[in-house]
Amino acid sequence: MKKTIITISREYGSGGREIGRKLASKLGIPFYDNELITIAAKKSGFAEEMFQQADLKPTGSLLYTLSLFGGGGAGFDLPLSDKIYLIQSDIIKEVAAQGSCVIVGRCADYVLRENPSLIRIFVHADLQSRIERSIRVNELNEDKAKEKLLRIDKRRSSYYNYYTNQRWGRAEHFDLSINSAKLGVDGAVEVLETYTRATNRKSAETL
Repeated sequence: MKKTIITISREYGSGGREIGRKLASKLGIPFYDNELITIAAKKSGFAEEMFQQADLKPTGSLLYTLSLFGGGGAGFDLPLSDKIYLIQSDIIKEVAAQGSCVIVGRCADYVLRENPSLIRIFVHADLQSRIERSIRVNELNEDKAKEKLLRIDKRRSSYYNYYTNQRWGRAEHFDLSINSAKLGVDGAVEVLETYTRATNRKSAETL
């Protein structure tokens, strides 16, 4: 398989992380999720907790802020959350440069949007299926599960919209959107593996 960078964005409770991990295993390539936080913390000196909570407080537009201060924010002290995003983005670019991998979340689809090896996936499912998965995985009652998934989806949407100036989950920003409730985790992995290998073959034919 030629070099392939797969990014997975997902609704909470859709099983996107599990799908990403199994897909990476099937393809024999590295998987990055919380591993990115560990790498970024070690390289930056910031505590891992800062990266884990980085998506809690975006309020304006990072792209607008950077445009006012020359792109890199030179001479301007960016908010901590924005510094952490930029550090994390650099780490995402570094691991992508090293070779094929699967990266979950963290606006990786946007960060790597100019990478010719990129395949962008969005995993979603109907609300009830996601609630049932959250009940099973997190051992919550239905009300708590629904409250949690709606809260996290809203947080992910705000974080993505803030740092990309794009709308989270919009089809035009992804190469493939997949409903995990229709296929199950293993079925979704099978479809994504087939899609990835077909994309690789198509790329090889055009060389």
